[in-house]
Amino acid sequence: MADALPKSPLAPAAFPDLPVIKGVRFAAAAAGVKYQDRTDVMLAMLDPGSTVAGVFTRSKTRSANVLDCEAKIGADSDVGAAIFVNSGNSNAFTGRAGGESVAAICTAVAQSTGLPEARVFTASTGVIGERLPHDRIIAKVDALCEGLRADALEDAAEAIRTTDTFAKGSATTVELNGQPVQIAGIAKGSGMIAPDMATMLVYIFTDAKIARAELQALVSRLNDQSFNCITVDGDTSTSDTLLMGATGASGIDVAGNAEFETALRTVFLDLAHQVVRDGEGATKFVEIQITGAFSDAEAKTHGLAIANSPLVKTAIAGEDPNWGRVVMAIGKSGAAAERDLLSISFGDVLVAEKGWVSPKYREDLGAAEMKKQNITLKVDLGIGSGTATVWTCDLTHQYISINADYRS
Repeated sequence: MADALPKSPLAPAAFPDLPVIKGVRFAAAAAGVKYQDRTDVMLAMLDPGSTVAGVFTRSKTRSANVLDCEAKIGADSDVGAAIFVNSGNSNAFTGRAGGESVAAICTAVAQSTGLPEARVFTASTGVIGERLPHDRIIAKVDALCEGLRADALEDAAEAIRTTDTFAKGSATTVELNGQPVQIAGIAKGSGMIAPDMATMLVYIFTDAKIARAELQALVSRLNDQSFNCITVDGDTSTSDTLLMGATGASGIDVAGNAEFETALRTVFLDLAHQVVRDGEGATKFVEIQITGAFSDAEAKTHGLAIANSPLVKTAIAGEDPNWGRVVMAIGKSGAAAERDLLSISFGDVLVAEKGWVSPKYREDLGAAEMKKQNITLKVDLGIGSGTATVWTCDLTHQYISINADYRS
């Protein structure tokens, strides 16, 4: 599907130059999971001494891969790890066969890498409800192991795409104790995006040194500030997985290091924003800033109510400054709000205040804001100190076309 779609108008100009992360290697191949001659499987191999943390969807219909990763992620180990991903088929809602496919893949990867199966983490993304042709995938495992390279993270990013119109990558370097610490990550996601604990498929790597429990706390905290603050269509995937590996190859321990956390947060946010910018059919990137809510949690509830409203999103697609739809979304969110204390702005244009349209508002000013590719909606509830920022995109005819056609 991705091959047939035009590149999102919100896409970055090019895939970024990602640094080599010492202690991890990558490989990708075409296994014919859904399409012939398309790169659709990837392997990441982390050296002994690496730690791995992750967060996963809380969907009640999550995939066999997610269940397997959840069972493995909390164990400490110093033998290294492997991450194996396929696109084209989500291996979700496939009954006992789903677990059998995961077990078969883990066994094959363990045999080829010499790792215990408990250190093989898998993910599958694509169509729900179709059995995974794992024999085709397993046939590529040995070649993937032989082809592992430190500089092949971009190949891995290509392999995990489904309806994505561009591969997503991000990286940064932070200097600690006079030495550089590298961070690089990739993600896939375009539709079925309304994270609940994690989102889409995201893989982030660093050569920093950090214990598993501390890495897990860091990943969970940053995930809530980034991936759990985005939405494309309000639908939570059965396969959402975020894994982060820290190889320790730099020798720099980053436990409790604020500079490292800030740097890592930039990569989390960049990848999360790229997913929104590749939202199926998206033409507008929208930031929703909520202030003055009863609490931060209620601010986020309001923000997501606005971000997930089909009426708000279609108004944005049509470049219509329809502030009444924002008022509607606030009113239905379930979080505390007082009509006559609300204020709403499009960018720096004050649209509504004190329960009514602002006397200074002019429709042409609001319309000009809606014509921008990057739009900011601001809402102040006026009842507390809670704040939140969420990100979304518009909802266009193309979204319907992509999803009406998804399985063909």
